[in-house]
Amino acid sequence: MTYTANFSERIKTLKQQIDQADHIIIGAGSGLSSAAGIDYAGPDFRREFREWIDRYGITDLYSSSFYPFKTEEERWACWAKHIWFARYQPEAKLLYKQLLDLVKDKDYFVITTNVDGQFQKAGFDTERIFATQGDYGLFQPASGYPQETNSNREWVEKVLPHIRDCRIPTELIPTTPDGQPVAMNLRCDDTFVEDAHWHEQAHRYHDFIEKARNGQLLLLELGVGFNTPVIIRFPFERMTMEFPHTSLVRFNRDYPHTMNRGVRNFTYFTEDINQVFAQVSVNLPS
Repeated sequence: MTYTANFSERIKTLKQQIDQADHIIIGAGSGLSSAAGIDYAGPDFRREFREWIDRYGITDLYSSSFYPFKTEEERWACWAKHIWFARYQPEAKLLYKQLLDLVKDKDYFVITTNVDGQFQKAGFDTERIFATQGDYGLFQPASGYPQETNSNREWVEKVLPHIRDCRIPTELIPTTPDGQPVAMNLRCDDTFVEDAHWHEQAHRYHDFIEKARNGQLLLLELGVGFNTPVIIRFPFERMTMEFPHTSLVRFNRDYPHTMNRGVRNFTYFTEDINQVFAQVSVNLPS
């Protein structure tokens, strides 16, 4: 299928593609979480981070990650609030639950650059999720070695009540189990830790691709832009060109078009993903 402006025709075709697919790969970027209602600069952010906004002039959650705090007590106070706000405080969003409903009876796999844990919260099989860029819920050694990560939830819950004047007590600055400095397990430089679980999920993802390459494979690409296109966007286009029975459906308001002219069986939606899912869910074969 190529693009048609008729919304109802695209909805009908998408329903058929989901129903007929032997395998489905979901590729998700930040646009999916934004569409789900996660807003890192909106009213919730301004309410929860009012003290940091007033004191430091921070304007959004993303830029707060790079603010040059003068002390470790200030830096980790902000990170504790940041992790809680982005990873632990939000419930599973409806859009993620609807996506699961669309694929739960299919042989599916998820590759995502999102680090907010929404797929896990919504009930996706954790063995079928490859979060390539890390997880807000994990600490790693700041040096990148050893290649190990640890959950930070207990630390966050312990620290939050002790934040005063945008600082935490010195003794609560997080460290590795052997007392070394930690960092967030978020890919920002060459110290990013790809631990045993990361590699296991990478192998599962690539094994899934090999298994699916000759079957009826549906690629659902949701909210993926050009920040890291080599992870999802470009590989999805390449699979659609190279695999014999593969279709690509792209959900992207701003960048819907393909970079490769040879992409077959492609359509896209620039409409609100919530609107699309609401329509696809109606009378979807069970």
